[in-house]
Amino acid sequence: MIELNEQQWRVLEDSGPVQFRLVSPRTGETFVLLRLDEYERLKHDEYDDSPWTSEELQTLAWEAGKRAGWEDMDEYDNLPDEP
Repeated sequence: MIELNEQQWRVLEDSGPVQFRLVSPRTGETFVLLRLDEYERLKHDEYDDSPWTSEELQTLAWEAGKRAGWEDMDEYDNLPDEP
């Protein structure tokens, strides 16, 4: 857990319902700090963190291959199923 200093707490409390954004100086990635109740609501109502099915993974792989120009590789379409 990260503890905020007094100045950071003031900014967070003054931001109201707006999300508090954090930027990593090392990677440039942006993160959003949410109250726990907001996070739980989003996770419960809208966020699906279940593992992907084999069908979903195959669809993603097919789409990535198509974008990479692999649509002419028909010899790989009829490979035997793995055990």
